[in-house]
Amino acid sequence: MNKIVILNRKKIQLYAVIAAVVILAGAYIGWQQTKPATAPIGENAQVFHLVTGEFTATSDSGKKLETYLFSPGTVVAKKGVPVELRISGINGQSHPFVIEGLNISGTINKGKTTVVRFTPEQAGIYSIVCQTHADPKSGGPMVGYLVVQ
Repeated sequence: MNKIVILNRKKIQLYAVIAAVVILAGAYIGWQQTKPATAPIGENAQVFHLVTGEFTATSDSGKKLETYLFSPGTVVAKKGVPVELRISGINGQSHPFVIEGLNISGTINKGKTTVVRFTPEQAGIYSIVCQTHADPKSGGPMVGYLVVQ
């Protein structure tokens, strides 16, 4: 038994609009995931590898406890020398973060590595703060430290 499908102009236009929206949404999502955090960096860069981690436990009352962290928790860099942070998402789906005092932000996604490149010009201690896990209610604070000497 054969079926005949008749499409009128309005249905074709509707399907074309839906297809365009799906294609544009996919392109936008892909662009957001592959956009570099900052400009390329030279050969003499200080390269640091970090990962997102999670600890879970059960309290005496049976409540599940979890906290997130960056590992290592502290990296030490030299002032005036380019830095490349390679942060891999191991635990947690998404970790939007800021590096306070350096005007740097980004997002770490599970199963992917986010690369952040910059050159610190001032010595100091800069906090790398996950905005999803900022307080104890959300499994935080999830904070790492960049020490610039």
